[in-house]
Amino acid sequence: MNDQALLQRGFPIRFDQVQPHRVAAAVDQLLEDAQKRMQAVIDQPDPRTFENTMRAVEAITERLEHAMGVVGHLEATATSDALREAYNAAQPRVSELTSRIPLSSELYQTVKSYADSVEARGLSGARARFVRKTLSFFRRHGAELDEAGKKRLAEIEVQLTKLTLRFSQNVLDATNAFELMIEQEDQLSGLPESAIQAAAQSARAKGKDGWRFTLQAPSLVPLLTYLDDAAVRERMYRAMISRATSGKHDNRPIVRRVIELRREKAELLGYATFADLVLEERMAKSGGRARDFIDGLHDRSKPFFDKETDQLWTFRRELEGSEAPAPRAWDLAYYAEKLRRKLFAFDAEALRPYFGFTSVMDGLFEIARRLFGVRFEPWNDAPSWHPSVRAFKVLDDEDDSWLAGIYLDPFPRETKHAGAWMDGLLARGQDEDDHRHIGVLVANLTPPIGDAEAQLSHGEVETLFHELGHLMHHCLSRARLRSQAGTRVAWDFVELPSQMLENWCWEREALDLFAHHRDDGAPIPDELLAAMRRARTFRAASQQMRQLGFATADLTLHTATSSAAEVDPIEVARDVMQRFSAAELPPEHAMMASFDHLFGSPVGYAAGYYSYKWAEVLDADAFTRFAAAGLFDADTGRAFRRKILARGDEADPAQLFRDFMGRDPELGALLERLGLIESGQTP
Repeated sequence: MNDQALLQRGFPIRFDQVQPHRVAAAVDQLLEDAQKRMQAVIDQPDPRTFENTMRAVEAITERLEHAMGVVGHLEATATSDALREAYNAAQPRVSELTSRIPLSSELYQTVKSYADSVEARGLSGARARFVRKTLSFFRRHGAELDEAGKKRLAEIEVQLTKLTLRFSQNVLDATNAFELMIEQEDQLSGLPESAIQAAAQSARAKGKDGWRFTLQAPSLVPLLTYLDDAAVRERMYRAMISRATSGKHDNRPIVRRVIELRREKAELLGYATFADLVLEERMAKSGGRARDFIDGLHDRSKPFFDKETDQLWTFRRELEGSEAPAPRAWDLAYYAEKLRRKLFAFDAEALRPYFGFTSVMDGLFEIARRLFGVRFEPWNDAPSWHPSVRAFKVLDDEDDSWLAGIYLDPFPRETKHAGAWMDGLLARGQDEDDHRHIGVLVANLTPPIGDAEAQLSHGEVETLFHELGHLMHHCLSRARLRSQAGTRVAWDFVELPSQMLENWCWEREALDLFAHHRDDGAPIPDELLAAMRRARTFRAASQQMRQLGFATADLTLHTATSSAAEVDPIEVARDVMQRFSAAELPPEHAMMASFDHLFGSPVGYAAGYYSYKWAEVLDADAFTRFAAAGLFDADTGRAFRRKILARGDEADPAQLFRDFMGRDPELGALLERLGLIESGQTP
């Protein structure tokens, strides 16, 4: 055994050879390698060229970043005490170096010197963009600060790394620490049989009798949606919204401190707010413009939201009498599901027998083949990190070239963080000798019961489509520079491919490829599909307001200029989200304490949660081209691959969108899809 699993940025990645006790030694060597590479760039004699300067700068930390990406991935999907300890010890050291690199006056002057050269001034396209963004990166990371400012900025970066890593691990530990056991079968009234069986299996796995429920989504969501016992729903809801707020897992002080440090960092770099710092290189450009976008959607949605809220209360009174109170927070999903059944004769659980996991994946791969000209074949000898993980080769249909390897890790376990995500663990520029990529699709779907096939909800199917959209963005990249490859684009553009692919989950032509009943193989009946599609816009304004609430809370926290010591960010966020909620939020509501998107990394989606809605405008509009040409029109699919997926960050995202659509994005398609305007109505 040697350290090659982490020292080599090669294909494949040897996940099976990563040993926690070897992480420190590998990181030591890679830190030394990065420092030598940095000094070599500085010492490079004239003439300076793109190859010996810009590519060399790009390569300084590539091996180190790759190794930490692999260790971080394993900590998120197959953690152990030893691995967590090794990762926690390595991260601050890596952060110290990566924050010090752009603070090097010598390195910054080297890049500036090249940027002023005749060769650099003659660059165009992707290379010119890379030079400009590299200079911006240095400036935005403190290269022009005085020595005291640089020292303080480096300290902030290390502190943010430590705090946000601890935040994420607290969320995982707090989630795993909670369970609710039900011992009386009559308390399960209302739950679908699939949820009952899953809870029984979860209890048996722990050596217990009865039914076990956790805060993992496949357990929590059905309970809040279907369980008749309001007291149990309330207990689960309160546990969910107060996760990581007590004892050794208390994230509230971390949230406060992270916000303080982010604000200080922005001010140190000359920005009014952290949002302005983060968004300068994104499509929104500033916190103010992002807030204007979110406020505009709020104003359009609010009248529809108010009607939906009144409708739900009226419905409850019809069921329970005129004295029935307004639905509480833990009642909303429950009564909404009952109302949906009444209005549309639609039970979302009726779809589950049609969505066997294997069939869904086969259909999803076939849709990607038809759209983008790729096929997926088992990668049987791929190194892995867990027996349940499956690996595939992504091959180009045209020339059989091997484009990428992907991993699918679909089901929850206690050593794995909650949620669903795509991670591009190996992104390569096309100028590299071996330019195959490696990506992972991680989810926490409803697991199989016993030996039976896992049966998914339609929402979980959407999740798989979403994450495969990210994977296609990563795997089909043809950017020549690694730094511009795949999903390394503006965060308010990165969700376009993923959200657009979700549209195929709603179309008969696509569903018939994979949605077949587990008993007889029959497709979804016309009446059930029609009901599903009619129900698509049910409470769409409420769903939109929920997302807008998260985005507004995020921007509120990250555009504030007063000291975080003067206010409680948890309370500020709760007050903001109350304005977007159809029910009163309990006093202990502290969702920010478990909001990994915002506080699980030094930046992440902080000041950028609006990106989901921003990209939703793009995806709804882009899908109109497919709808007009045909759902599986090869020319349109290949154009999307060539003009969006393959390009990465080689051009401004607004230009990439114009290249595909022939115009700037328009809001109308999203509003129409959500049922907030009539078809053809001017938005």
